[in-house]
Order: sequence, then C-alpha cells, then structure tokens
Amino acid sequence: MALDLNRRRFILGAHMTVLTVTASPLLAQSRSVWSAENAFDALLSDTARIIDVRTREEWQETGVGAGVWPISMHASGFPDRLFRAKELSGDRTVGLICATGGRSASLLRALRQAGYSGYADISEGMLGSGEGPGWIASNLPTVPVDVALNGLPPALA
Repeated sequence: MALDLNRRRFILGAHMTVLTVTASPLLAQSRSVWSAENAFDALLSDTARIIDVRTREEWQETGVGAGVWPISMHASGFPDRLFRAKELSGDRTVGLICATGGRSASLLRALRQAGYSGYADISEGMLGSGEGPGWIASNLPTVPVDVALNGLPPALA
C-alpha cells in the first residue's frame, strides 16, 4: 500500500518536473550529483546504469551515450519503465541524464520526495552546464538513437 502511494506521489512529481525545473541550494547540496566522466566510469565498471530521459528528437540530434538506456520522461509509461529499469539494475545506482541537468535534477528531487533512493543526477547533462562540459564535450562515446533503442533490455523496450 505504501509503495502504491509512493508511486502515485512520484508520478505526480514527475509530471510536475516537465513544467518546473528548479532546485533550491539546500537540495543541490543533498542530492547525489555526478559528472559525465564519473557516470561513464561507473557505467564501465558496472556499478551503475544510466537512463537518458530526453526526448526522441533530442536523442536524434546528439545521439545517446554508449551503454545508456534511452527512456524518455516525456513518453507515456515513463514511471513504470523507470522503476523497471531500477529493478533490472539491482544494487547499482541509476544515473539520470538530460540535456543540461535541469530535468534530471528535478526528477531526482521527485524520486527522493517520494521516498526512493539509488538514483543520481548527472548534472552536466549531454550538452554541458555550469556544472561541467557535459557528455559530448567530454568526448565520451555516443551511439545513434536506433542503436541505443536496440540495446535496451527487452523488459524496457
């Protein structure tokens, strides 16, 4: 029952993050924040999974990080796919990446407020932000969107 209530809170919060992408300084200090390079290292060492929450159009423009799961927060069924991805990840942290860190930070905030843990914000995003240069400028590998989508585990496709 509590899990169902938490999912409902999360779903409401996730929908709100599409509209508002702000975080207080206190929140910024308390969240798990990774650089793009740290996230890629964790992916390579198999201590993390990463979800790219951007839109399909954004994936097509820049590609998707190699080994990253493209699961758009803008698509229907996102909460179920997000929780399924966490289940498939086991004890690994699930990093969340977007374009510049705004959506991933808001999504992490919604997850934490609903009582979920095991997620991190890749605050630089794909394109860079005040937090750092981002995945692309750090010369981390990307793949075309169709390759990334074909690499999704069947339970997430």
